[in-house]
Amino acid sequence: MTRIVDTAEWQELAHHYEQLRDTHLRDLFAAQPDRGESMCLEAGDLYLDYSKNRLTADTIRLLVALARRAGVEQLRDAMFAGEKINITEHRAVLHVALRAPRGEQITVDGQDVVPQVHEVLDRMGDFARRVRSGAWTGHTGQRIRNVINIGIGGSDLGPRMAYEALRDFSDRSMTFRFVSNVDGTDFWEATRNLDPAETLFIVASKTFTTLETMTNARTARQWTLAALGDDAAIAKHFVAVSTNEAEVAKFGIDTVNMFEFWDWVGGRYSYDSAIGLSLMLAIGPDGFAEMLAGFHRMDQHFRTAPIEQNLPMILGLIGVWYNNFFGAETVAILPYNQYLARLTDYLQQLDMESDGKSVTRDGEPVAWQTGPIIWGQPGTNGQHAYYQLIHQGTKLIPCDFIGFCQPRHQVGDHHNVLMANLFAQPQALAFGKTAEEVRAEGVPDFQVPHRTFAGNHPTNTILVPELSPDTLGQLIALYEHKVFTQGAIWNINSFDQWGVELGKKLALDIVPELDATTDPALDHDSSTNALIRRYRRLRG
Repeated sequence: MTRIVDTAEWQELAHHYEQLRDTHLRDLFAAQPDRGESMCLEAGDLYLDYSKNRLTADTIRLLVALARRAGVEQLRDAMFAGEKINITEHRAVLHVALRAPRGEQITVDGQDVVPQVHEVLDRMGDFARRVRSGAWTGHTGQRIRNVINIGIGGSDLGPRMAYEALRDFSDRSMTFRFVSNVDGTDFWEATRNLDPAETLFIVASKTFTTLETMTNARTARQWTLAALGDDAAIAKHFVAVSTNEAEVAKFGIDTVNMFEFWDWVGGRYSYDSAIGLSLMLAIGPDGFAEMLAGFHRMDQHFRTAPIEQNLPMILGLIGVWYNNFFGAETVAILPYNQYLARLTDYLQQLDMESDGKSVTRDGEPVAWQTGPIIWGQPGTNGQHAYYQLIHQGTKLIPCDFIGFCQPRHQVGDHHNVLMANLFAQPQALAFGKTAEEVRAEGVPDFQVPHRTFAGNHPTNTILVPELSPDTLGQLIALYEHKVFTQGAIWNINSFDQWGVELGKKLALDIVPELDATTDPALDHDSSTNALIRRYRRLRG
C-alpha cells in the first residue's frame, strides 16, 4: 500500500506549502476582500468561519484531493455500515448508533443494534423519571437528592463535561458530583457534606474490574454501609453501567438496575450511551433526547455532505494542513462560555487518545506527525494566562474559538463584552500590529519591538445560536468526526487505546508491594525500587 506521504496528492500539498508558507494573512485578505463571506460553512446550527487560516481555495482543493486519496469517505461509510474498522480489537465503531432514531437500521454481524440502543434508553428514562419524581427512594425511604457518578476516562470526562455544559437545564434541587481519581481526596470531597440516606451512586465500568473505579466504588459502599448499616441498602443506593452481571450482583447491586452498553462503543465516545445516566438524571429524559437529536443531526451531515461542504471534514483537513505541513504540534480550543469549562478536558481525551498513535493500521511505524496536543480553557480567562505566548511567542498554535450568540443569562452588558473579546482575538492574531502602527501611537522607540505583533496566527471561529442540549450534541459530534477524518488521513486506528494499558498493569503489580507488612522483594528497575522503598519508609 502506498504511504500517504508518497502520494502525488501529498507531494502537491508540500509544493503548495512552500509557495504559501511565508504569505501573510494581511495579504490574503487584501487579495480576496470577501474571504470572510466565502470561506465559511454551516451545518445544523453551527457556523464555521475558516477565513483566518493560512490557506487559499487551492489549499482546500488539494486537501480535499488528499482526503479522497486516503479513502476518508470509504472509511466513514464502513463505520456507518457497522464494519469492524477497529482492527486491533476486531470491533465495529458505532457511537453513531447511540443517537440513531427509532426505525433507523444499523447492523453489526447481521443484527440491527438500534432497537437494543432504544431498549436501554427507555430503561434509563424510566429510572430517571422515578428518581427525579421521588418515586425511587433510598433504603430509609428518603428521597434521593444527591447523585455521584463513579467512573474514569470517558466514563467520567463525558458526563461530567456535559453536566457542567447543561447545568442550566438540570434539576437544581439535586446535587450532582463526579469521582474519578483514585486519590482518596476526590471521594472525600465529593461526599463530605452529603447524607448517605439521600445519595445514589452510579458505578460506570464496562467490566466492573477497572482498578480506579472499583477502588472508589468499594469506598462508596463502605461509606454507605457505615451510615445505613444494612447490606440491603446497596441495592437502593447503587446502580451500575456495565456488562458484567456477575460482578455487579456480587457487589450487591440489583442487576435490574444495570444499564448496558456495547463493545462497539469506545469510552471516549460513550457519554450519549448509558454512561450518560447521571446526565439524564440531571437534565431529564427529554433533554437527553434533544441532545441525541443534535448528535444525529451532525452525524447525518458528516455522512452525506460532500467533502468540500462537510464541516467536520474541512475542520479536520485544516488540522492536517497545520500539523503535517506547518509542523504545528498543538491546538488550542477556546470556548467563550463558562458552562463549557470542561470542554477542552473532554476533547483532550477524544483527540489525543484517538489519534495519539505512532503505528499505521497496517502495523508499520508512521513516517509523519499524527495527533496534536489539545489544550485551552474558556475565554476570557485564557487571555490573561497564555494568550501572550500565542500572540508573541515562537510557536505556531492554531486555535478554535467557540462562541454563542445568545447568553443563557442576560447579566448587564457582560455578553457583548465577552463576544467582543471573541471577535477581537482572532482579528488580532490574524493581522497583528506593525512597528509603524505602534510608532504612530507615540510609543517610545525602545518599546516598539516589544509592542509589535507579527500576526499571521491561524484561527477558526465557530458560532452557535445558543448553548442547549441540541447544540451541545452537534458540537461534540463535530469534533468526533473531525478526529475521525484526521485519523483516516494518517492511516491510524483512532479507536483503540493500548497506550493506557501498560502503566495500569504495572500498577497492579506494585499495589501489593506497597501494602506488604514486611519488606517485599522488589524486581523493578533501580529507580522504581528506590522510590517504592522510600515511600514505604515515609509511610512508616
